[in-house]
Amino acid sequence: MTEVLIVGAGPVGLMTALGLAQAGVPVTLLEAEDDIVYSPRAISYAWPILPGLELFGVLDDMLAAGHPVDERCWSIFRTGETIVYNHDAVRGITDRPYNLTLAQDLLAKVVLQHLKRYPDVRIHWGTKFIGLSQESNNVVVTAERAGVPVEFMADWVVAADGGRSAVRKAVGLTMDGLTWPQRFVVTNIYFDFEKYGWNSGYLVDPVYGAVVYKINLDGLWRFTFAEETTEPLETVMERIPQFMETVLPGDKKYELVLHTAYNMHQRTAATYRVGRVLLAGDAAHITNPTSGFGLMGGIYDSFVLSEALAAVVHGQAGDEILDRYSELRRKVYLEVTSPVSTESLRLVFNSGDEDRLNKDLELLRNRKKDPEAMRKFLSVPAALETPSLVTGRTLEQMLQYDNHSNRVLDA
Repeated sequence: MTEVLIVGAGPVGLMTALGLAQAGVPVTLLEAEDDIVYSPRAISYAWPILPGLELFGVLDDMLAAGHPVDERCWSIFRTGETIVYNHDAVRGITDRPYNLTLAQDLLAKVVLQHLKRYPDVRIHWGTKFIGLSQESNNVVVTAERAGVPVEFMADWVVAADGGRSAVRKAVGLTMDGLTWPQRFVVTNIYFDFEKYGWNSGYLVDPVYGAVVYKINLDGLWRFTFAEETTEPLETVMERIPQFMETVLPGDKKYELVLHTAYNMHQRTAATYRVGRVLLAGDAAHITNPTSGFGLMGGIYDSFVLSEALAAVVHGQAGDEILDRYSELRRKVYLEVTSPVSTESLRLVFNSGDEDRLNKDLELLRNRKKDPEAMRKFLSVPAALETPSLVTGRTLEQMLQYDNHSNRVLDA
């Protein structure tokens, strides 16, 4: 029997396991895949989340594996205007005034290396969750490994198995919200955007909108555009060259490394707790990724859930603290994650209203002249955080406390 069983060894599941392990809680993870799988999804972490990653001891390794990005741009396809933001406005409130770029599979690999330092963490790869039953004091989880049924018993179960979460379905929860009429077409390409003055950011247009982001220092870029879901999914590869020919600057010569396409949603479960089962990350809430709030929101789930659950396991808090986790993290999704992400999608991909677009662009331009307005804008991702349910401290305050007390997090 284990104290906590986590289903899903993606970044959210692994980060939750790390927080629990650092608090001395035995953890077992189940992952259907045989290893960490590459997925062309989240790659960016805004500066407000960096203290939490430092607190968990993984930031230095993430920086070594990724790279910082100081600028973000909005390029208007129709006019060629480019509005560039940097992080100067927050230099007085953080010693890391930048976003960090790191593919989510590389983040998972970093966290996995840290987990290997804890003997009470066990990961069962190639083990597919099948179902569960709850008793008053434990949860029995059934799974399958190489076609053979296996069974696990835990005090608590964390569902971190993604947007199609089998655990969430097993406890009878659905995802309420909407599916967008557009799908994202994601491409990884080699193209010298910087030669033509492009930075990581957005191409704004109701037809040719895109998210453009430099993945690594070798010249690989993530170029994501949207198309109507009425287009045949099986012929998406045929439409990529036409889109590139229309929007790429200069000689338009690019190398396509990979592509994928997926539907976009704004959905959340009605609760993130059912008895002894907790939901985190995409298993609890999913969003369109235009603002990059999906994985960051899941990591913030990990920060607060691992601490609260460890307090319950150690008898330092009653399990009602987990109801607070559910309530407050769902509130963040409804009041911050979803509306901000929806507004970003509207501006970048659905900017057909000329008057609205002109107002949006004027706001973007004016913000560059107003440091306070810029600081407020750059600090929006900080609203994804829920302060500690145990101490009430923010991640920054917890980090300062740990640095002051010289407490070692990663033994």
